[in-house]
Amino acid sequence: QVQVMESGGGLVQPGGSLRLSCTASGSGFSFYTMGWYRQTPGKQREWVAMIGRAGNTNYAEFVKDRFTISRDNSKNTVYLQMNSLKPEDTAVYYCNKVPSTLNYWGQGTQVTVSS
Repeated sequence: QVQVMESGGGLVQPGGSLRLSCTASGSGFSFYTMGWYRQTPGKQREWVAMIGRAGNTNYAEFVKDRFTISRDNSKNTVYLQMNSLKPEDTAVYYCNKVPSTLNYWGQGTQVTVSS
C-alpha cells in the first residue's frame, strides 16, 4: 500500500510564497513522472505541473513563471515552489503520478491565499 503525504500548505497573503512537499513510500518513485494537482470545492481537480524522470518540466498556463516543480529521488519527494501567489490559487494541492492513479492520492495540503 503506497502512502503519499503532502505538506507545506498554509495561509499566505497575495504575492507571497509557499513551498509544498510530497513524499511517497515504496519503490519505483524515480521511474515515475510526477505531478501536482489542485482542487477547489465544486470544481474538478486540475493539473498544475509535472516533472519527468529526467527532470523535464511542464506547467499549466495559469501557473507558468510563478511555480517551480522539482524532485529529490533519494528522498522519494517532489516539491512545488509557489511564488507570486494569487487568491485564485487557493485550493487543496495534491501530488500524484502523471497520469494519476487511484492508489497514489494523498490527503492533500490546503493553500489559502488571502489578505
